[in-house]
Amino acid sequence: MTRDARTRPGHHGRVKQRVASLTGLRAVAAAAVCATHAAFSTGKYTDDFPGHAWARLELGVPLFFALSGYLLFRPWVRVTTDGARAGSGAARHQPSVRRYAWHRFRRVLPAYWLVVTIVYLIGLIRHEPNPSGHGFVGYLRHLPLIQIYEFGYMRVGLTQTWSLCVEAAFYVVLPLIGWVMTVVVCRYAWHPGRLLAALAVLAAVSPAWDVVAPHVPNITARMWPPAYLWWFVGGMALTVLAPLVHSWPRWATPACLLVAGGSYLAACLAVAGPPTMIPLNVWQAVLKSALYLVFAVAVIAPLALPPTGLRRGLYDRVLGSRPMVWLGGISYEFFLVHLMVMEVLRSDVLRWPTFTGNVFVVFALTCVITVPLAWALRRATAFGDNGESGSDRGTGNREAVDGGGAHRRSGASVV
Repeated sequence: MTRDARTRPGHHGRVKQRVASLTGLRAVAAAAVCATHAAFSTGKYTDDFPGHAWARLELGVPLFFALSGYLLFRPWVRVTTDGARAGSGAARHQPSVRRYAWHRFRRVLPAYWLVVTIVYLIGLIRHEPNPSGHGFVGYLRHLPLIQIYEFGYMRVGLTQTWSLCVEAAFYVVLPLIGWVMTVVVCRYAWHPGRLLAALAVLAAVSPAWDVVAPHVPNITARMWPPAYLWWFVGGMALTVLAPLVHSWPRWATPACLLVAGGSYLAACLAVAGPPTMIPLNVWQAVLKSALYLVFAVAVIAPLALPPTGLRRGLYDRVLGSRPMVWLGGISYEFFLVHLMVMEVLRSDVLRWPTFTGNVFVVFALTCVITVPLAWALRRATAFGDNGESGSDRGTGNREAVDGGGAHRRSGASVV
């Protein structure tokens, strides 16, 4: 591929970045979420720096959200770049909403519905003192991912799915956002400045919601999708920036990772609030969320922005390695299963009372048990071209690792 082909705005090789390493990054995000849940269940959420450090590992969630924004917004960015190359007289087409919805459905809901059903069946034979989300009504509220919109429906073993509710809401509104960006803002032409400005306006919804949410009568309003929109927008902005980046100096990746580390450490300070999801005031909510946004963008940028023709660095190679890509491929299923595994393991097998026990033991055993269960769940709920079907089971990961990031299916994965 020539340099012109690699760097010309709108070329598919420039829009499709190193998806293999982004898939591997999902494994890191899933591990962070599992670790923070292990810390919570063993009582490590103390109101000091170590306790905050454990709690802030929840930043795996903004990492998932930003990855969704980056990967799923790419078709709409291609609408503008392709329109710029084709000229004003060319036919203009939006991405197929029907195809997009089908991909989202088949990747997310079959596995989710199966796990929800199994968790509720386990609840029929296992004593759980927390009544939240019990009963058939709780089950019905979980199926369409609306359990976060009313207090008292977050079920033991499924509390992590609050973030999936937010993801689902983003999936629903993304085609509308994409239409506005391509038709109203850009008029089917490549105007990255306009796109970034419009995304900045969209991102402002989140801090504004942090101000409004405490005054909403429903106590769960802090968990509603507007509070997290700018994490998705951060990934969407990277999609717009990618065609504009024609070089990537060696210092850029370490600098991004240094910014990410600094954001994490800053979030661990008392100024960012207590080690819980509920901040003490609005400014703590905005600050912590903003630091998480910076972290997610800084971690993804070295994988999303460098031109595809450049030599891959150590960071990219490690995340794009075969084991990391394999783990990233089942990260969604891991996310769905791990909390129920952790609950049963801690309370029924190890018999440790709530908020006691060894966090490292709980984390390690949960991972050991959950990984094969996640693999089995992935295999059981894959259909169509969702996942690795017969002829490409042995080549799918090799394509992702060796193909320079052009793995088609990875872009449709839930994150």
